[in-house]
Amino acid sequence: MNRMRSHLVSFAQPAFVLCAMVLALAAAGMSVATRKLGLYLRKEPLPLKKSLDAIDANELVPYRVTARHKIENPEVLESLGTEDYIQWVLEDPRGSESDPTRDVLVFITYYRRPDRVPHVPEECYTGGGYRRLNTDAVTFQIGPGDDRRAVPGRYLRFEKKAGDISLALQRFPVLYLFRVNGEYAGNRDDARMALNKSIFHKHSYFCKIELIFNQSPAAPSKEEAVSAAERLLTTLLPVLEREHWPDWE
Repeated sequence: MNRMRSHLVSFAQPAFVLCAMVLALAAAGMSVATRKLGLYLRKEPLPLKKSLDAIDANELVPYRVTARHKIENPEVLESLGTEDYIQWVLEDPRGSESDPTRDVLVFITYYRRPDRVPHVPEECYTGGGYRRLNTDAVTFQIGPGDDRRAVPGRYLRFEKKAGDISLALQRFPVLYLFRVNGEYAGNRDDARMALNKSIFHKHSYFCKIELIFNQSPAAPSKEEAVSAAERLLTTLLPVLEREHWPDWE
């Protein structure tokens, strides 16, 4: 009882009361400041203009959609952190049957309220038991002639799990990039920086485009994979920009 009384007395001390008042005033001041300055510390969800599932395959010509995969495991889907995604296999009929870039798995994920750290293949694949062999920054040259633009990205190469006796490729490349609030980022750190710049916007979003070249009997070289990614992104990115990603404020 005496100990409880001593605690009650300490709470009534002037120093404690003063600290409590300062904290309360600081919290109120922060709330007023954020309203006055137009800061948005909590973002509201920003949906896609049109679902990724609704991408018109005709707009991807000459590429053909040969498979559309869905994640059936609820735990995997929960760890992904979004239901706005597609996993499509695209075929480029311009390549020969033996071309290792003729088929590619396209994995696109969209986050309408980015309150989490962006997933990156560096962690997802190594967490799944793959060994990372290469990590290189790349710049994709997207578009024809005078309309060409440089888009940052990343090139990775993985080796399959030890003891894996499946027919999967021994080694395969993965390339990816982010779209963050109307601009492109080539890695997670740059994606975070782009997200942090949006404190004056009510909304914020990011989207990851991942290209996995593991659909053919042979793996492409880095040059072949980057060149194939540039051809595909030249077709794919304008469709996403025009019809699916939100118009940035």
